[in-house]
Amino acid sequence: MKVSVSWTNQPLPDLGFDEAWKQLIQSFSDLPQLVFVFSTVGYDINQLMPALLELPPEVQVLGCTSCQGVMSHAGFLSAPTGGLGLLGFSDPEGAIGVGLADLTQSACDTARQALKQAILAADREGESPDLVFVSASPGIEEEIIQGIESLVGKNIPVIGGSAADNEVSGLWQIFSKSQVISEGVIIAVFYCSGKLLFAFHSGYDPSGEKAQITQAADRTLYQLDGKPAAEVYNHWTNGILDSVLAQQTGNILSQTTLFPLGRWVGQIGEIPYFQLSHPERVLAGGALRLFADMVEGEDVWLMRGTPESLIQRAGNVARAALETQEQLDVHRIRGALVIYCAGCMLTIQPRMEEVVLSLRQALGEVPFLGAFTFGEQGCFPGGENRHGNLMISVLVFYDAL
Repeated sequence: MKVSVSWTNQPLPDLGFDEAWKQLIQSFSDLPQLVFVFSTVGYDINQLMPALLELPPEVQVLGCTSCQGVMSHAGFLSAPTGGLGLLGFSDPEGAIGVGLADLTQSACDTARQALKQAILAADREGESPDLVFVSASPGIEEEIIQGIESLVGKNIPVIGGSAADNEVSGLWQIFSKSQVISEGVIIAVFYCSGKLLFAFHSGYDPSGEKAQITQAADRTLYQLDGKPAAEVYNHWTNGILDSVLAQQTGNILSQTTLFPLGRWVGQIGEIPYFQLSHPERVLAGGALRLFADMVEGEDVWLMRGTPESLIQRAGNVARAALETQEQLDVHRIRGALVIYCAGCMLTIQPRMEEVVLSLRQALGEVPFLGAFTFGEQGCFPGGENRHGNLMISVLVFYDAL
């Protein structure tokens, strides 16, 4: 396995990609089989396409937009007006495929279509991949995971991050070498000669406040324990929604970033792990709209985080990924891909260099690239593939002997 990372904030997208590409391939004796491209919406992605189309046929591309910038082992690159990061991956003894599908049918069927394309591109029809990486437009992530699992089963880990823009204004995009879409999914499948180590966690702990979801539909939470959800949440958080509730409706993203709702997924020993949902808006009648689906009958906990927990958690998640490998040999770590929630990044943006440092301390001196996403997908320790908010996924590329 070989991993290399490069980045740029060159103001012109085509020149920026050319600059980053030349940096990237200096580390490869042959060309990378797959290039992840994380770009800000400050770049017109359509202006990137001629440069992507000129890449050799053996190079596949998985691209999505990232909120306001990217991060790498070299630091935090805030580039809201235009910038990108590249991660090149090569595994000559393995196989990789990429598939993209526009949302012209159900999200579940769209995921199946993209996954079939990716498996075909890897020339591994009839074989289950070691791992599926996914980037989708926000709002359809649960159905995307359902579609993937319906094709390859629930025992294949799914990792990824939802495309983002700078202000939740719908400008996000997903792209391959030849196509740009706003609504849909792009998938990469890995059949690796080495190992793919991964972890999926958050930087939050349960507060002790808990209630049952007594009325919900999709991503709208109407009632908790039979009471308006926003009122219950406001009581739990000592009135952080008072001003919004006085107006009956309003955006609450900034107020709720450190206080998401968590649903129990499983536990390791006596330590539970949670899937988080970020309250986004108060609706008329006291309902809450979130960035993840709610299910009636389930319990939810109020979760609490701090800036310090969000800074240190990235390194902790990377360590958790490495700890899945018995008798770890640090010299076999080739690099990593990090999916970090955009809401968390915006909350601690002045301290993002500390996040980078925490990752470097965990991973060692290897290249990594991180995107800031509007939803995170990952595989929990018990093997559960889930979509959540305000979470971190880390994928480590670990070479064979």
